[in-house]
Amino acid sequence: MMLTKREKEVFDLLINNNSTREIAIKLGISEKTIRNHISNVMQKLDVKGRAAAVVELLKINEISI
Repeated sequence: MMLTKREKEVFDLLINNNSTREIAIKLGISEKTIRNHISNVMQKLDVKGRAAAVVELLKINEISI
C-alpha cells in the first residue's frame, strides 16, 4: 500500500499530536480536505478510525514515530 505524498504529510502531522485544524493551517488546505485524506487512508487500509489507521501504517512501515 502506498500513501500519496499529501496523505503521508497529514499522518506525519497527525501522529505528532496536531489537530485537524492545525494540520489544515500548516498545509494551507481546508479541514474538510484533511478529513478526506484521513478517510481515504482508512478506506485503503479497511480500518475504522484514525488510531487504527496509524497502527496499521506503523505496522507496514508507511510512517514512523
